[in-house]
Amino acid sequence: MKAVELPKAYDPKDFEDRIYEAWMKDGMFKPIKGDASPFTVVMPPPNVTGILHMGHALNNSLQDILTRYYRMTGRPTLWVPGTDHAGIATQHVVERQLAKEGIRRQDLGREKFLERTWEVKEKHHDIIKSQLEKIGCSCDWSHERFTMDEGLSQAVRESFVRLYERGLIYKGEYLVNYCPKCGTALADDEVEHQHLDGSLWDIRYPFSDGSGFITVATTRPETMFGDVAVAVHPDDERYTAIVGKLLDLPLTDRKIPVIADSFVDMAFGTGMVKITPAHDPNDWQCGKRQNLGAINVLNPDGTLNDNCPEKYRNLSPVDARRLVVEDLKALGFLVKEVAHSHEVGHCYRCHSIIEPYLSNQWFVRMQGMADKALQAWKDGKITFFPKHWENTYEHWLENIHDWCISRQLWWGHRIPVWECKDCSEQIVARVDPTHCPKCNSTNLQQETDVLDTWFSSWLWPFSTLGWPENTEDLKTFFPTSTLVTGYDIIFFWVSRMIMASLEFLGEVPFKDIYITGLVRDKQGRKMSKSLGNGLDPLEVVDQYGADAMKFTLSYMATQGQDILIDIESFKMGSRFANKIWNAARFLLMNLEGSTLLDLSTIELSTMDKWIYNQLNLAAQKVKVAMENYKFNDGAQAVYDFFWNDFCDWYVESAKQGLYAEQQEKKDRVVTLLLDLLASSMRLMHPFVSFITEEIYQKLPNVSDSLITSSYPVFQEDRAYPQEALLVSRIQEAVTLLRSVRSELGISVDKKIRVVIKCDKAFVGSSFFVEERDLMASFVGASELIIDTDDTADVTGAFPVAGTGYEGFVFVREAIDLEKEITRLEKDLDKSQKSLEGVLKKLSNEQFLANAKGEAVEKEQAKRAEFEEKIDKGEKHIALLRSFL
Repeated sequence: MKAVELPKAYDPKDFEDRIYEAWMKDGMFKPIKGDASPFTVVMPPPNVTGILHMGHALNNSLQDILTRYYRMTGRPTLWVPGTDHAGIATQHVVERQLAKEGIRRQDLGREKFLERTWEVKEKHHDIIKSQLEKIGCSCDWSHERFTMDEGLSQAVRESFVRLYERGLIYKGEYLVNYCPKCGTALADDEVEHQHLDGSLWDIRYPFSDGSGFITVATTRPETMFGDVAVAVHPDDERYTAIVGKLLDLPLTDRKIPVIADSFVDMAFGTGMVKITPAHDPNDWQCGKRQNLGAINVLNPDGTLNDNCPEKYRNLSPVDARRLVVEDLKALGFLVKEVAHSHEVGHCYRCHSIIEPYLSNQWFVRMQGMADKALQAWKDGKITFFPKHWENTYEHWLENIHDWCISRQLWWGHRIPVWECKDCSEQIVARVDPTHCPKCNSTNLQQETDVLDTWFSSWLWPFSTLGWPENTEDLKTFFPTSTLVTGYDIIFFWVSRMIMASLEFLGEVPFKDIYITGLVRDKQGRKMSKSLGNGLDPLEVVDQYGADAMKFTLSYMATQGQDILIDIESFKMGSRFANKIWNAARFLLMNLEGSTLLDLSTIELSTMDKWIYNQLNLAAQKVKVAMENYKFNDGAQAVYDFFWNDFCDWYVESAKQGLYAEQQEKKDRVVTLLLDLLASSMRLMHPFVSFITEEIYQKLPNVSDSLITSSYPVFQEDRAYPQEALLVSRIQEAVTLLRSVRSELGISVDKKIRVVIKCDKAFVGSSFFVEERDLMASFVGASELIIDTDDTADVTGAFPVAGTGYEGFVFVREAIDLEKEITRLEKDLDKSQKSLEGVLKKLSNEQFLANAKGEAVEKEQAKRAEFEEKIDKGEKHIALLRSFL
């Protein structure tokens, strides 16, 4: 057998792209056929206008680990990739492009605008796909879907029609959340509430009979043109006598009544509230209870409309508010203005202030579907990891509102509803109608609104598999196994997917829901463009490689916790990849002239049995980690096994045989090392996929592809607890003896003489004798004696106690005690003087009074540091003096 030459330096750029292309060419990402239950995961589709950020990198890295693991366990595994059309966001991108050219979408017309948008979609889609490939996602690209492709568009239309036929979709005039900048309605859960500092104005509303006035408090005086009443609480004795009286609405010629309604907070402001049903959710409900009308004072672009006096028309709410306040003040209606902080709704996309807006919209009745989704959770059909996110799910479903699904956009799934312009018949159809079924007219007009983006996304787990057709994919891979996503879309997406799946297919779409933590910077801040603290996954890959990125993220992905990283964090994964590379390179370069033996004929030593036991345990730990979504535990298990057990211990112990003159000994060691190296690559592959495949393909003892090879599993006949105990005793002894070197300051180049006295009952005595040379090499011993009959002279040696034995280090022979004590005393004196300086500063009242908090904290930290140095130094000196 010839030696295998790996390049000296690990460079992921040499092979990562090449290996991914080979996987793709060979169809390695497609599900294999088999009798085992499938493992299916659908990728949360990134917005087609975006680029991947570290949140995407984390999410997809964890999905890739699961996919690769279950693929290797022999389950038919399908990871479905795709992108979302992102109605509002994508339309914004295109409209911004048009604005730079000096044109509006209305100038192009709907069809031309959509052509332009599809061009943008294709460009961004290609970028996103290349990014996912670059980070190593092993999703089946032949199953890739887009929320507006032909199949998914059919699914969207089918779901709309079915819900309409079941009486679950309706259209009505309703107060909705409206984003003037996006020009569309939003669902309640698409509104982000933020505290804003504003004002509270007290305004006089005169009685129409001239008997005086009342004072109304408001945070939005510009909406007073939509007032239809002023309300007081029915139990508020201050105002009982005025209920039913009429008021003159300031700045207008309208009269409005004083009414009583229990929603009024008697303690807020004056205890009187102006009722503006078209622009406030509470007022809307009050107006319905009191049979009041509703006056909309806003245009679709957010400016004031013709229901307002002429001087205020076409002004923005901010400009109109300023002018209204000036006029109220000039005419004597303004009583006072005070600062007031309150919550204001903002658009989750563009972050503009949301306007409550009265309009005709399409809605889905949610209560019945929510009840079924809630019951599915109570019945244990779905499980959240971490479990506490179930509280969020439960709370939202118990407080659900009907879902506003219409959006005033051009980009998206157009609502499949037509109106006959001749007889006003409404037609809801799966196929575009050509004539009216009632009067046979061809004069039909389709609804201009499109559906909310989430209306296509809530079908994602089954529409991507071919629904509403009963496809083989749907029969084989649905329901899916696991969903990996972020907590911020439990409302938008997770809950709705469960509701849709129960409604249309009668079962939940997935069993397990893993909620990732957020990726934050080292200061704990959310990564954002405004802070400039974001990390580009492609830059990380370019600098450290895809394996380093994935391993680092998985190693840090503690369930239920956010990940705090910077670019330097990925050195950890890079160091691990380097360790793998260098270990494999060392072993492969020492194969020359060896012959592979039949493993079944090799009698295993204690160390051999121990390493197979450790491999066995590592495989079991990964299995448990994957089943419980403890990705950091899985990463830790493969790290500990390969770096600590295999490299640091087993390979070191095997070197004697590797360099042996007897060919039989070398062949035996090489055979075992190659088997363990191949098994290690299988064990680590889900976490570091490229480097393990590259090394695996170089091994002379394998002929398959690593990505589709079998994952190591726990085997009872590979469990060697007694051998594991023996090796742990050696490891303990080495650790104890190394700590002596460290405590006494014995440099690594100084050899020490060691005696280990074993108790008569110590079961590891013979193993200590057997592995004496290995122990000596680990502790840097010139001589290491294993004393089993208590005859060795250990006078003057430094003792350390172990489990069943005692170690002795001859310190005097390793260091010049007097010289070392002198050096330590100088260091001690220096530390004591430094401490005096710090204490003097901290006792200075002027310094404490004038210094910033950080400066004081810095000095306190110095004090703790010097006190620790002094304490350690004194103990170290005392210890050394005991040997004089």
